[in-house]
Amino acid sequence: MTVAAAFAGMKRVAPVMFMAGCPDCRGRFELAASALRLAIGASSRTTFYSFTCPECGAAVRKPAGERIVELLTGGGVRTLRLYSTV
Repeated sequence: MTVAAAFAGMKRVAPVMFMAGCPDCRGRFELAASALRLAIGASSRTTFYSFTCPECGAAVRKPAGERIVELLTGGGVRTLRLYSTV
């Protein structure tokens, strides 16, 4: 099978975009999955997502519940799993 034949039925897929807001400048915007990072820890306190605000440059960190984790991982956001050293 040729590469052309293998990909013949595939369509171009639009990148996943996520709505986000900055608590500093109160800007609302869309971010691509590549602009977000997800950290999954052992508790709700250590599970969060982060990004840099494209409007003011602030580093933003927000808690991520189960549903947010599901949406972000399904959308291709890079994930870091945090482990306790104790």
